[in-house]
Amino acid sequence: MQTPREALRGHMETNRSILEKAELALADITGQNGILQTAQAQRFIKLLVKESKVMGMATVTPLKAPKQLVNKTRFTSRVLRRGQEATALAEADRSKPTFTFVEHDAQLFKAEVRITDEVLEDNIEGDQLRQTVMSSLAEKIASDMDEVIVQGDTTSTDDFLAAFDGILALATTNIVNAGTVSMHKGILRDMLKTMPSEWLRNKGAMRFLTSVDAELDYRDSLSDRMTLVGDQALAAIGSETAVVGYSGVPVIDIPMFPENLGGGTNCTNVILTDPKNIDVGIWRKIKIETDKDISAGVLVVVATMRFDALFQEELAVVKATNVQVSA
Repeated sequence: MQTPREALRGHMETNRSILEKAELALADITGQNGILQTAQAQRFIKLLVKESKVMGMATVTPLKAPKQLVNKTRFTSRVLRRGQEATALAEADRSKPTFTFVEHDAQLFKAEVRITDEVLEDNIEGDQLRQTVMSSLAEKIASDMDEVIVQGDTTSTDDFLAAFDGILALATTNIVNAGTVSMHKGILRDMLKTMPSEWLRNKGAMRFLTSVDAELDYRDSLSDRMTLVGDQALAAIGSETAVVGYSGVPVIDIPMFPENLGGGTNCTNVILTDPKNIDVGIWRKIKIETDKDISAGVLVVVATMRFDALFQEELAVVKATNVQVSA
């Protein structure tokens, strides 16, 4: 019969074997210093986008360097002129685009995930283990990325959120004060009226982004009207009619939108924009490093990455403030 010490030694040897196999299975996804190979980095970014509600709608830009300029090209005036056959336009009638830039400044973040030997035993073979580790990391990291992409504020007392300004802090030009009332169609109407007309030409691509409770309040306001629209507002999840909107623009709930803003700490914001206007920059040199805790029987996986978020065009954003959410 084994003594307790012999049983413990045998358990630790089993843990060591499992953890060493796991490290070996993960060794070929990283290059020097734990940096993911190009294909693996691209796959990991795709996993992040899949797990993230914000990045799933936004533009995600793999960055070649932590700081990178993004070129914005637009025509600010009419380009068409009356023409005459076989006659070139006069120089004064020729249009020139306006070139401007925004700069990504990706900030450093780290994540640590611990995977038990029980999980590793079930996934120890190469590709299956790699998928398990990558999926586990992506699931945990994506929600945190959504939080700072939305709530980031360099003046925040929360060190994590102070890394960079997120979309709520960046939206400063076109503001609608809702006056501490619950979400209703009047707020959304005023936001559309506040949006500069040049950006409304592709209104179908726009979305109202807001908190979970604010979306529910708006849905309830429609259902109170006892109409077909009201019935559709309460439709089952998964059907096309489950999405509510105003004037052809869907209202989308984002779990990471705060609901503790304003003097009464029970307000939220609403953002109106084309989600593709939100540009999340992720530096392609993502590092994945591993370590073993043999006594605990866990594989420690640490991910190091740099990212930030910005608007490609801040003028194409309207923010409603002081939208009260139900208790």
